[in-house]
Amino acid sequence: MRTTLNLAIAAALLATGACARRDRAVTETPPPATEAPAASTTNEDNVGLVELPGSQADLVAKAGSDTIYFGTDKSDVDAASQKTLGAQAKWMLANPAARASIEGHCDERGTREYNMALGERRANTARDYLVSQGVPAARLLVTSWGKERPVATGSDESAWAQNRRAVTVVVK
Repeated sequence: MRTTLNLAIAAALLATGACARRDRAVTETPPPATEAPAASTTNEDNVGLVELPGSQADLVAKAGSDTIYFGTDKSDVDAASQKTLGAQAKWMLANPAARASIEGHCDERGTREYNMALGERRANTARDYLVSQGVPAARLLVTSWGKERPVATGSDESAWAQNRRAVTVVVK
């Protein structure tokens, strides 16, 4: 009986001691907040996402896009793509430590071999344009995914148009 009473007293002391510590923690003033380095947000809702300099998000935010699009069976760079690649080149020149992989993609039509070759031509065309704008070729890799990595599913012109692309991907 005495053991039970001692246990009850010990439990009561622990409970009140824990409450007192919790109350003390709540009433203490928190340490002053340190200011984070300035960074720009990546969305309009301003939920705290930041673009790190030299990151993929920074490229998209400053160049406007990491993707250019092509016509069916085409690998030439049109005026809209030149504008996008020009902005990407400026970003690459402003971030001399950044390297990029230019990834060529195709729609689902055609053989695997044909699409791998077409994806490589698309990536090479984009790379060549970036090099013509002053980006060192040694900082640019070329990869073809052919039709293996579509961004849009479906077998219609809308899906195919989204999949005929070259994407500039920042690599470490």
